[in-house]
Parts: sequence; structure tokens; C-alpha cells
Amino acid sequence: MTLTLLDSQNPDQPFPDPEQALDDPNGLLAVGGCLSPQRIINAYRQGIFPWYNPGEPVLWWSPDPRLVLFPDNLKISRSLQKKRRKNIFTVSFNQDFRAVIEACAQPRDKASGTWITEEIKLAYQQLHELGIAQSVEVWHENELVGGLYGLALGRVFFGESMFHRMTDASKIGFVAWVEYLQSQDYRLIDCQVYSEHLVSLGAEEIPRKEFLALLKRFCAD
Repeated sequence: MTLTLLDSQNPDQPFPDPEQALDDPNGLLAVGGCLSPQRIINAYRQGIFPWYNPGEPVLWWSPDPRLVLFPDNLKISRSLQKKRRKNIFTVSFNQDFRAVIEACAQPRDKASGTWITEEIKLAYQQLHELGIAQSVEVWHENELVGGLYGLALGRVFFGESMFHRMTDASKIGFVAWVEYLQSQDYRLIDCQVYSEHLVSLGAEEIPRKEFLALLKRFCAD
């Protein structure tokens, strides 16, 4: 199969059917294009997201299976509940999006790089200014120690990245955010690909076809 090459000058160009994505590497669907808000929103509504390394063209993915969390299936361990009751952390929403994405962009260890390039930061900052990209901040003694960001479209939240500088800080933020999404009648959280961290909180893998059907129900204009 030949990958679709997207036109960087045409943000309205349709994406190919996600079911045409490659099996190896899993989910690679298209190459190129731009990171305009319009194109990114179109992508997410169809179960597609950008991910690429510095120096590469933009790569668009729709993996199968897909890791998701149904908000009602959130799992909170006893140890995490205990830590929450201690009120060690303070959680806020959309108070410092820029700081969160900058923290998420930091390499996880000295040997690794980051996929959150300056281009990605700018694109998602624009989406934040449009009220679509959202951030969660976790604070300890007025210091940012954890958080996450993603996109909210319809009744679906598409998680992008999270970070922590203190044990369980990102989990505390994630749980608070899921509880907020529940209160706002969100039906689905996209976690993209398998993560033990998120599975421990109740995430599960579902077939891409099922995921796309859920988007049609819950990610309407």
C-alpha cells in the first residue's frame, strides 16, 4: 500500500479511510500536510493524530487496537485514594497550558528525544486559544509537578501527553480530570496506544472499527 501524501497548502484535503492504515508500523496512514487547527481537528474527528520525530515530515496515525477509557470505568487504587485525601497536591484546569506542554516535551531520560517539537507546541497552543486544547495542572507548594493536555471535541477527550515530577502527580491530575469530564457528560477518553500506567486507571484496548463508530456518536460537530 502507498501512503497518502497530504498537501501542506490544502488543510481541507480529506484524509484516507483510517482502515487503510498500515499494519507495520501499526496505524501509519498519511505523510505531510500541515498542523493548522483545521487539519488537526479534522484528523481527530476521524480517529487520526499526528506523531513524528524532529527532522521527519508530519506523520498521521490511526492504530489498531486503540486504547480508550470510558469515564465510568475509572479505577482508583486504595493507595491513590489515600494520597488524594492527604491533599498533598492542588489541581487546576487550563491555568498554564504553555507550561504543561513544555514540561511534557522534556525528554524522559538523557538518551531520549521528544516528539513534541516547536511546531507541535505552536499548533496546540493555537488550539488552546480556540478553546479546544485543554490542560490539567498539578501543583505542590505552588510548583508545577504534574499535568496533561489534550483536545476536547464533542463528548470525547483526546489525551496527548502527561508528565510528573513527583510520584503519582500525573495520576492525581488524570483522576481529577476524568471526574470533571464525567460531570460534563463526556463519554470517551482516547488514550491512543497501550500504556500500563493508563490501564491501571481503567483504560482498555478496543478495535479501531469500534473506536471510529464511537467517534461518530460522540464527536459530532
